Amino acid sequence: MNAVAASASRRVVRTVRGQPTSDGAGVKLTRVIGQRELDMLDPFLMLDEFRSDTASDYLAGFPDHPHRGFETVTYMLAGRMRHGDNQGNAGLLTPGSVQWMTAGRGIVHSEMPEQENGLMWGFQLWVNLPAKDKLTAPRYQDIAPERIPEAEPSAGVRVRVVAGRVGDVVGPVSGVAVAPLYFDVSLEPGARFAAPVPSGHNAFAYVYSGNADVGPADAARRIARGELALLERDGDEVLLSAGSEPARLILVAGKPLNEPVAKYGPFVMNTQDEIVQAIRDFQSGRF
Repeated sequence: MNAVAASASRRVVRTVRGQPTSDGAGVKLTRVIGQRELDMLDPFLMLDEFRSDTASDYLAGFPDHPHRGFETVTYMLAGRMRHGDNQGNAGLLTPGSVQWMTAGRGIVHSEMPEQENGLMWGFQLWVNLPAKDKLTAPRYQDIAPERIPEAEPSAGVRVRVVAGRVGDVVGPVSGVAVAPLYFDVSLEPGARFAAPVPSGHNAFAYVYSGNADVGPADAARRIARGELALLERDGDEVLLSAGSEPARLILVAGKPLNEPVAKYGPFVMNTQDEIVQAIRDFQSGRF
């Protein structure tokens, strides 16, 4: 008779609250990863939440700017954002859509609001590339809302699966070196979800509406809206539950690269010499 190994539920190591800042041409946002309290979580370099219904907070947008050596993931909850680049690519991000952009060896792009009022809300995540892929050709995975499948693994739980798998539901993002998991989880009051997470992946949960209990029942932590729960690496599931109010959160995980990281603004390489070369290549128009 074969024994079935019990799932090991991850505990919360610590919590981090985002810090207000601005980027681009003055867009106001909250930086959760990439700030003093949490510089990075290999392979994740940065996580920003942008959320405002005050047009002056976002109208200036993100005019042309370069990237090299990593990937940007934009997930829209509300609002419309137009993107374009120096390769001739263009597209529109609408509520519920995702853009997974691999900057690779270099790209110059812009992200500009296509609205003059109303709520603009979403996330941008920066994902590092391994050394062998840092100079790969740029590419986009533009994913419309209807292409992101939903799973309902238990009563009162809905999961939009951007990347990874929940049961038989597989997310549309593919070909990413860190084998990511990216779930947008909605929990009705009292609902519980044991989210599968590959053992060895670094993982975090960020609550963006309501509050949620994260971790095994005997060690669950109440995570409030605007807080990130950093999870221990051991274990193959994360227990999530809502109290008397609904909750929404993103659960993200990725395989750590365990490589040196050299960062300078929009360039992320492995050594300072590679950063210097990236600056030279950009200034000489080789992106």
